[in-house]
Amino acid sequence: MTRRVVLFLLAAFLLIGTAGQAQAAGYRYWSFWDRDGGKWVYATQGPSLVRPSDGDVQGFRFAVSEDSGDAAQPRGTADFASICAKTPAEDGSKRVALVLDFGTASDAPSGETPPAPRTACARVSPDATTADALAAVADPLRYDTNALLCAIAGYPKSGCGEQVSQKQNSSATEAPKTAEGDDGPSVGLYAGIAVVAALAGAATWQARRRRNAPR
Repeated sequence: MTRRVVLFLLAAFLLIGTAGQAQAAGYRYWSFWDRDGGKWVYATQGPSLVRPSDGDVQGFRFAVSEDSGDAAQPRGTADFASICAKTPAEDGSKRVALVLDFGTASDAPSGETPPAPRTACARVSPDATTADALAAVADPLRYDTNALLCAIAGYPKSGCGEQVSQKQNSSATEAPKTAEGDDGPSVGLYAGIAVVAALAGAATWQARRRRNAPR
């Protein structure tokens, strides 16, 4: 009975240790948003398909996220009136307010520094898409072969929607390394193994004591 308890504790600890070592994965990319009143709504179509109306506010945010449910929204509260205050309406064109959030240093690819967030008012033809409006104010843009938006105003210089582990994205979650520089088990894992070993030794000692006890 005691042996089964020890084995159960060992198995449970290993499962917990494995879960703690696992790294959540996300994707580093530009997300696309529509401003609906005072809130951001994740766009259901790509910028090359959406044809905004005069007075619309749309945003882009560069970040690492697992999916649209946890995607980081563009920061700032600027509205159409403030973004396009110096761009008066003209016949034969429309104005689209854009919020461009290049993200934080923790989301940036290695060796790159995100530019400061900014806004822009694009004056484009009435049938222009969001991609057209973006190209008018934030060149150069970069797309991959699947028309995925990879870079705005040249940022980032490389990469496009690549998968990024939590370990790669944040030094705070990086596991300790061995003396040789290879990733090694965490200190917590070694300590846990020592605890389980101690429990196993104590259980074995108790079992022997019971067997040797006078009957």
